[in-house]
Amino acid sequence: GTTIVKIYLNISKDEQAGRLQARLDDPERNWKFNAGDLDHRKLWDEYMAAYEDAIARTATATAPWYVVPANAKWHRNIVVAQILVDTLKALDMKFPEPETGLDTIVIE
Repeated sequence: GTTIVKIYLNISKDEQAGRLQARLDDPERNWKFNAGDLDHRKLWDEYMAAYEDAIARTATATAPWYVVPANAKWHRNIVVAQILVDTLKALDMKFPEPETGLDTIVIE
């Protein structure tokens, strides 16, 4: 089977403003700036409502959404890593059984 992990990294409007401004202020990060982000930012409330609706409609018992606070990148990274570790542990993966008679094979 397949295990699906859905993670939504949620930042605040203030955090987004700071990140966009940092892209403008730092010449080495100017390449990350997209003027279209300013137009999208004006629609913040509509985007948040759409995200909430999409998450509510697509969350299932077998594939829930993990909404992760992402203002602090270090915290976001820890939470996402823990979700992935827990998911992998729950899979209880094991190596397949080897072929029989391997102990009699000699490579020359």
